[in-house]
Amino acid sequence: MKKKETRANGTPLAAGTGREKRWQRWMPWVVTAIMAIWIASGLHTTRNRTEYKIEEFSQIPVLLEGRVQPWDSVAKNALLTFRGKASVIASEKPIEELSFSEKRKAPKMTAMEWLLEVMTRPDLADTRYIFRIDNQEVLGLLGLPIDRKYFSFNEIRENYDKVQQQADWIRKEEIDPQVQTPVQKGVMKLHFAVNTYFRLKNSLRIESATNFAGRIQEAQAKIAPGLAALQQADSKEAHNTEDLQTLIQLFREYSMLEEVAYPLIIPPKTGKAREDWLNIGAALKESLRGGGVAAPAMLYARIADAYGSKSPGEFNKAVDEYRSFLAATFTPELRKGAQENFFNHYAPFIKSIAVYLLAFLFGCAFWVNWAPWTRRTTYYLLLLALVVHTSGLIFRMYLEGRPPVTNLYSSAIFVGWGAVILGIILERVWKDGIGGVTAAAVGVATLIIAHNLSLGGDTMIMLRAVLDTNFWLATHVVVITLGYSAMFVAGFLAIVYVVRGFFTKTLAGNTAKALARMVYGIVCFGTLFSFVGTVLGGIWADQSWGRFWGWDPKENGALLIVIWCAVMLHARWGGLVRERGLMALAIFGNIITAFSWFGVNMLGVGLHSYGFMDAAFKWLMAFNATQALLIGLAMMPLRYWKSFKEGAAKPVDDSGLAGAKPAAA
Repeated sequence: MKKKETRANGTPLAAGTGREKRWQRWMPWVVTAIMAIWIASGLHTTRNRTEYKIEEFSQIPVLLEGRVQPWDSVAKNALLTFRGKASVIASEKPIEELSFSEKRKAPKMTAMEWLLEVMTRPDLADTRYIFRIDNQEVLGLLGLPIDRKYFSFNEIRENYDKVQQQADWIRKEEIDPQVQTPVQKGVMKLHFAVNTYFRLKNSLRIESATNFAGRIQEAQAKIAPGLAALQQADSKEAHNTEDLQTLIQLFREYSMLEEVAYPLIIPPKTGKAREDWLNIGAALKESLRGGGVAAPAMLYARIADAYGSKSPGEFNKAVDEYRSFLAATFTPELRKGAQENFFNHYAPFIKSIAVYLLAFLFGCAFWVNWAPWTRRTTYYLLLLALVVHTSGLIFRMYLEGRPPVTNLYSSAIFVGWGAVILGIILERVWKDGIGGVTAAAVGVATLIIAHNLSLGGDTMIMLRAVLDTNFWLATHVVVITLGYSAMFVAGFLAIVYVVRGFFTKTLAGNTAKALARMVYGIVCFGTLFSFVGTVLGGIWADQSWGRFWGWDPKENGALLIVIWCAVMLHARWGGLVRERGLMALAIFGNIITAFSWFGVNMLGVGLHSYGFMDAAFKWLMAFNATQALLIGLAMMPLRYWKSFKEGAAKPVDDSGLAGAKPAAA
């Protein structure tokens, strides 16, 4: 008699599948290996695409947003803010007018290539379609076509004074961003983008300058006579008026550059305090005292001149000289710039999205064909994505020198990470595809949220003083964020129950009971972490603000989660709800958790409203609407549920156990 095939958990293969074919045994490993190779391809050292040493320049550290970061991060964050993407299509035609083949053939500029062009070839940079404008009234204000979204600076320039007037009025009236109209928000967003663009154009040299290094050297010869004329004028002696006027003109020119230049690119001469870094204008202004030009300022001028005049040899030479200068005194900063540049190219969270999405598709395929190899593929892909996701978390912690959660962006990454771990544990125990699909879905959703949050600018900015404590960031914030993860996992498991039960015939009796056990266990986990996290938050508040509890909106949101967890558990213990009732309560838990995580910060009040955005309001409302719809489906009579209708097929899940009709409700 032929030996019966079994799975790793000892249960037989699903009915009708028979013995697995050879390719089915290898396919999970093949798919996972292909994705691993794709991910590993981003780990190699990026080579320069042209004869310019742009990669070496992109690693050079500067100071911006209160932290040392490489030029590459400055470029990437600026482009994400302007355009929503970290690359530029170098086309003479508007992007919307390009055909699919033209878009594929059009040269793509990296963020660093674009920024170098902005700083050294501004006339050409002004033709790039980098400004995204979504509000049609703002487009009307500028006299631009409403059937496009991407525009160049040259197109915006003509009527930009109208945007400037509107922005000045909004600032004068001190209209809070929380209450601004969509048009006003669009105006302020465009004003910020154009202002930042102008500052970037003047970050290495004066925008209109050519041979800036030569101009600096010529100016140095005029400083000593100018200072002498100034001293004579102060003592009311006869002096050379022309020399004095030259010094005044240089002072005005460098002061303007000091005011507008964006990042602080000149490291301090002594010490390493943040306040000692200077921008190019401030460094040149200091030279007017007669002490000469700082070496970094002259090297940056040479770099700008060389790239602007298309002289790769001189550009590469100046970059190498500046890196050698930094290596002698600022080795930690240079090393950090290289590490963050590598992290930007590695892009672990973007790669994780792709792997999670593929795992989700294989998990859904398993529910269609019940082929065990598709479930195993889901599981292996999840493990691979978790490794990449975890490496990204650890790398960010290393770069920031902080625990994993410091702002909304990092909380989205951490919520997804915690949810994936819980889902993988569920899949490991039950082996029915549910945990895998849940982990993949929540992983994709949270990382997409994080990506959209990154469009607001630098995600590793300095913390507010009240958050500047690694102990509480590593305890209260991490623990309560794990509570968010658990609640979303429980809520998604409940969604799986409702969708499979209402729309398909695949919710077998044992599957339904297993889902109920999963939700119950995850809710217990969420209750513990939410309660402990809330208490730890109160202790932190007592140390920081002098009171344990102040009914702040964020505190109320955390308390709501704890109360709702208690409601679910007591309703289940007391027999007030059974399977479907527990699922409806868990789905409503998604609404409460989303409100605590995002919603309370959109109110614009309270001590926890910093670092969050209100642009996600419509998406939060849409999410709540879908959850309410699912709760309504959960409450529909069983005669409308396909899985519970008389004569419904009793599918065999991956555990090999035949399904029986579950309890009514």
